[in-house]
Amino acid sequence: MNSFQIDIPDEALRPIIQDKINNLNKPKGSLGRLEELAEQICMIQQTLSPSLARPCHLLLGGDHGIEREGVSVSPREVTWQQMVNFTRGGGGVNLFCRQHGFRLRIVDVGVDYDLSEVDGILNRKVGWGTRNFLYGWAMTEVEFERCFMVGRELVDACADDGCRVMCVGEMGIANTSPSSIWMSLFCGIPLADCIGAGAGLHAEGVRHKKEVLARAVEHFQHDCPFPTDTDIIRYFGGYEMVTAVGVMLRAAERKMVVLVDGFIMTACALAALRLHPAAKAYMVFTHCGDESGHRRMLEALQASPLLSLGLRLGEGTGALCAFPLLDSAVRMVNEMNNFDNAHITKYF
Repeated sequence: MNSFQIDIPDEALRPIIQDKINNLNKPKGSLGRLEELAEQICMIQQTLSPSLARPCHLLLGGDHGIEREGVSVSPREVTWQQMVNFTRGGGGVNLFCRQHGFRLRIVDVGVDYDLSEVDGILNRKVGWGTRNFLYGWAMTEVEFERCFMVGRELVDACADDGCRVMCVGEMGIANTSPSSIWMSLFCGIPLADCIGAGAGLHAEGVRHKKEVLARAVEHFQHDCPFPTDTDIIRYFGGYEMVTAVGVMLRAAERKMVVLVDGFIMTACALAALRLHPAAKAYMVFTHCGDESGHRRMLEALQASPLLSLGLRLGEGTGALCAFPLLDSAVRMVNEMNNFDNAHITKYF
């Protein structure tokens, strides 16, 4: 189930797109990143008239066994409490989805709480929180495959309803821990440089977190001396994170624009690109947050984020805040006049 056929966009259209953008009635390159965004979106959709129709935001919830080791300032019950709060419209993700016209789908893929009777939450539970990866694999092969299957299903439901833009966020206490380990192992960066305060750990808490995660990596290297990328993802990943990887890959397969949010979702993008590098062409990296190591991970991906607002809420909020820039880029290429029609002499 984790095999995807992701095509690199056909380069034959690129010079035609560039010609259209360059002939809009403005100095060449004067709209900077908006021109780059417009070109990327046109390439993704293989058209000179792109659309951001029916954008969809998936909020994926899951708990982590490593939380039991005290690596997060917040207890795991915050995960389910916030999931319920989202159904009432009271979260940051809610207000930004309303503001920017995103359909929000709240999905339980691994919360350690029964949310099956809560209206507004899709029940796609793979497990009741992952196992503690300090002592072994976070999930089984079957659970890993199930996460990808759920990701496919969620994207297909959005795409079949006309969605052209896929955004994904997360809710899972302690998910900066597996994100830091993925970053270290995939990027070859010392683990200590990848670990930050998460939701607000103090200095002693960060020291403890580094110690716990270092021990977990040692155990992994003993259990799995010649790991594949899939092994790394499955050993440490959360259900919501692996599902997000599946979402990103399926959205790329269906030639959708994929908005990548902060530290955790960038780690998921990193994992997705280890499996299918071609998916990068479909990703827009939207925000660099405050979590230690996020900028280094973006640099390793050779990704330049659109925003740097100091956000560290998660939930996909940075991606949602960046959406108006995509809207402006698409409006530019679709609505701005060109020199010929405006009877203006080119002045560049």
